[in-house]
Amino acid sequence: MRLRGLLLIALGYVLVLAVVALEVPLAVSLRDRVDAEVRAQASSQADLLAASASDLLAPAWRDSLRSLVAASAERVRGRVSIVDGQGRVLVDSGGSGTTGESFSGRPEIVAALHGRPLQARRHSETLHTDILATAVPVLAKGRVAGAVRVTQDLAAVRRAERRTVGALILVGVVVLASGLCVGVVLAGRIAGPVRRLEATARRVAAGDLDARTVPEGSAEQRSLAHSVNVMTERLTELLGRQRRFVADASHQLRTPLTGLRLRLENLRAGAGHGVAAQPAELDAALAEVDRLSAIVADLLELGVAERDRAEGQPAFTDAAAAARRAAARWAPQAAARGGRVLVEVRADLARAPWSDTALDRMLDALVENGLVHGGPGRTVRLVVDVDAIAVEDDGPGIAPEERAVAFERFHRGGAARGAVPGTGLGLAIVRELAEGGGGHATLDERQGGGTVAVLDFGTGARPEVVA
Repeated sequence: MRLRGLLLIALGYVLVLAVVALEVPLAVSLRDRVDAEVRAQASSQADLLAASASDLLAPAWRDSLRSLVAASAERVRGRVSIVDGQGRVLVDSGGSGTTGESFSGRPEIVAALHGRPLQARRHSETLHTDILATAVPVLAKGRVAGAVRVTQDLAAVRRAERRTVGALILVGVVVLASGLCVGVVLAGRIAGPVRRLEATARRVAAGDLDARTVPEGSAEQRSLAHSVNVMTERLTELLGRQRRFVADASHQLRTPLTGLRLRLENLRAGAGHGVAAQPAELDAALAEVDRLSAIVADLLELGVAERDRAEGQPAFTDAAAAARRAAARWAPQAAARGGRVLVEVRADLARAPWSDTALDRMLDALVENGLVHGGPGRTVRLVVDVDAIAVEDDGPGIAPEERAVAFERFHRGGAARGAVPGTGLGLAIVRELAEGGGGHATLDERQGGGTVAVLDFGTGARPEVVA
């Protein structure tokens, strides 16, 4: 309601300013036009009457002259007088009471009797009001034989001007009212989507992460609604990841903690009976501690990977250099197991969309899987192409049903459970890091036997797997 009110107030101000800006100059122009028309009408009637009266100044034509004066007075809505060459009134539309009276003192009569037409505003001492006086000479045989005077009460002119201005004001009020009615509709159209968007935001803030708003209104409002929906979806995803992280962590940490507690209780029980601590029990307790430490470290790394993915920090790394670094790191361990780590670079300028640290961590996890889970004497090859890095091994491979869940947290393949140490978080970290840079990680069967893990840079291409 507040936004709608502000919009209406703003629209009202704009309309008032627009109406004032248009009507004030128009009112001044119309006022001047009315004044000019009054002056022009008075002058034209005076000139017409002067031309007609030049032959009617003799007493024999006095009735005809009165008729002309009366008709002219009605047209100009004023008082019309005709005087002779000495300024004495011959005919006056105001009545016969002024006949013979001298108007020679009137400035307009003085000017007309000297042959100069005059039109001027002045104050009438006899009428006690302002008048517009117009006087023109009456010529007979080339000389001034008299004058025609037209006087108009300026109060009537001002009334005409006020009527004109009043009509303009009425038009302005109608325009303003119509504009406000349209503004109410427009304000509703503008404020409505914003109110509904605010209601959706309040639902999300209250915990309803399923709330979505329908994009509507202007292009900016639709864009804002889309951004709010994207933000809500991302928030839902992040909270879901957080819940899964907490659930997985609590579940996986419970097992080593329970085992560690049992080992320690056994040691305490033995010490209470005077029995020396058994090395096997101590070793088992230390193994549980190591396992717990590994899980905590991987969980923290997984949390960092999720944070980096959420922040979407752009980074690029030389893929060939990263592959060579991984091979150098794992070569001693591969040799100790009777295997080797090879690098095949098909694109020296390949740019991976991850940081050096992230790519090193992913390659370490994939090479370790190839060496450890593949068994002794295995060869791991890192194939660098322009759009992806493939990590191949010639081990026993991975069952098709295992590939779909291999990247899940704490998942350990059937061949690995109980035989090979690990937390089950390595591939989950690989997936988070890969998707954080806009790429993705996949597992597939290698032609000729074994497994191939592909880190795709995000274009969908795959390196050709060598059998």
